[in-house]
This record gives sequence, C-alpha cells and structure tokens, in this order.
Amino acid sequence: MVAKIIDGVAIAKAVRVGIAARAQALAARGIQPSLTVIVVGENPASAVYVRNKVRACGEAGIHSDVVHFPGDATEDQILSRIRALNADQTVHGILVQLPLPQHISVRRLLETIAVDKDVDGFHLYNVGGLVIGQTVFPPCTPYGVQKILEHENIEIEGKNVTVVGASNIVGKPMALMLMQREATVAICHAKTRDLAQYTILADIVVVAAGKPGLIVAPMIRTGAVVIDVGINFLPNGKLVGDVDFEGVRQKASYITPVPGGVGPMTVTMLLENTVAAAERATKAA
Repeated sequence: MVAKIIDGVAIAKAVRVGIAARAQALAARGIQPSLTVIVVGENPASAVYVRNKVRACGEAGIHSDVVHFPGDATEDQILSRIRALNADQTVHGILVQLPLPQHISVRRLLETIAVDKDVDGFHLYNVGGLVIGQTVFPPCTPYGVQKILEHENIEIEGKNVTVVGASNIVGKPMALMLMQREATVAICHAKTRDLAQYTILADIVVVAAGKPGLIVAPMIRTGAVVIDVGINFLPNGKLVGDVDFEGVRQKASYITPVPGGVGPMTVTMLLENTVAAAERATKAA
C-alpha cells in the first residue's frame, strides 16, 4: 500500500473560493470583513507568516491591517490598542502574532481580545467552549485538520485517533474537536512511555510534537491516516514535519506532506473565522 498524498494547497484553494464568495456577499451589503494583526518586535519568521496572512486576506476580499509595536513596547500600550480594536465596529477579527517578547504576557493579551473577535481561537472562552462544543471560533490549525479529514471523506466517528503532542494550540484542542465527532482519542506527549503502543492502534494519527522523524513506519498500522502538523527546519535548511514521510507513506492510506499539507489550511481557517466574525457582527447589529 502507498498512501494518497493529501494536497493541502488544493483543498485550501477550494475552501477559499467559498470564503471569498461570502466576503463578496457581505461587501455587497456595505460590510467588508476586516482583520487586524498585532506584531511586537522583529521576529523574521513572524514577518513571513504575517505577509502570508495579509496576502491571503487580500485574495479573499478581506481587509487587513498590521499594527507593529517595537520590541520594547509595554504591555499596557498593546492592551490599550487591543481595547480600542475591540470597540471598533469596523474590525471583525484581532490576531496577536506569536511569539511575543518575554516581558509581555501572552495570556493577558489573548484574554483581552473580545471573544467575538478572537479569530485565532485562543481566548479562554473559545478554548473552554471546545469541551462542550460551543466555541465561537475553533483554533485555526486543528480546524484546518478537521476540514482536511472532511474534504477527503475520512470517517471520524467511532475511529481510534492518537494525537501526538499536547500543546494548547494544536494537540489539546484537536483532541477535543475529534471527541465532539465521536472519535476515541488518546493524547500522547513528551512523557508518554512507549509511544508506539498508542500510534500502532490508531486509525488516524495526528502528529504535532515538533520533533523531526518522530513517527516512523513501524509505529503506524497498515492503512492508517497520518496527519503531520509538524514544522521543523533541519540544519541544511530543509523544511520537514514530525513524520518520516517516505517510510510512513508505504503503510498509510492517506498522509499529509510538509510543506503543502496542513500549513495552507491554517491560514485558510483564519480567513474562515474572520468572515464568520463579520457575519456574526452583522446579525447582532
């Protein structure tokens, strides 16, 4: 068996057509979905991510602004701007680009963003809402994984799923979202003993551990679906995921590549959440 390689770029393109149509429908009513990204400092990787987000917004008909603070900006300065954006009815989504300088509290900034504008899905209300299935905006990367599974008609209900990595951004929300779809979920992390005993039993394996080559072919059951969320740069500059792609694809039924798998869907779901925020604001008006 050789796995089907899931084309995240193609799926993202298809999803964005629908998002652009919804943005156009709002624009016809005089409402342009709008996203503001807050950047603190001069992180080169963040600069690339923000450019990608701004470009994607433009292609989807979403207005975007970037508010850039110097690295020595105070927490109060940033919080003041977030509160102003919360009150601005023309702004539908607010995103704080991570990482932040060490003197800035990530938690305070994220908790200050209005729940209805938290398009990254990181506010405690949205994270907590995942437990009971009533979140306003799901975190973008797990949401993107869910959309990939739906697009490929991969059944989730009743399946055994192993999530490798227990971060607040991917692993934990991913597990909760899969449980809402009635999957049986195991969450593994750095302290898990004998990781293979969990992955080998899984119908679907979602890997977001940040360790290149962590998942190899003997750890995967024949015919499993493998979703690689990892982003790692090797010493030679090559971008790879957490999965031994060439080895695992000989056993899996579906596999996402890195790059070109989950990554494009993360930005796409940010666009989805932003347009949804504009639609919600319109209904509430």
